[in-house]
Amino acid sequence: MALTTNTQSNAMSVANHAVGMIVTDSGAAADTTIQLGFVPRVVRFHNITDRISDEWYEGMSAYNSVHTVAAGTRTLETTNGISVNASGNSFTVKAATILASKTFVWEAIG
Repeated sequence: MALTTNTQSNAMSVANHAVGMIVTDSGAAADTTIQLGFVPRVVRFHNITDRISDEWYEGMSAYNSVHTVAAGTRTLETTNGISVNASGNSFTVKAATILASKTFVWEAIG
């Protein structure tokens, strides 16, 4: 899967806060790592095409997230959520979450 759009910005006056947008093409989904330059304590990842959100908070296990679907149902995702790489100053989203032909927005706070 290719990322057809991948934008990212860091706030000028707020340290360790970044937002971005990803638009995927129709290719096969793949795990995707976002480089930040800091270790996030909160990551919010939203599929705005289907209105599905995943939120990871410091202390959660790798690939866990609070998963919210369009109908409002919230569950604990334990295998296809978000993983933070502290040594790499990044986070990874599993292929099952970053699907093909969708638009995503994300926020990371350090």
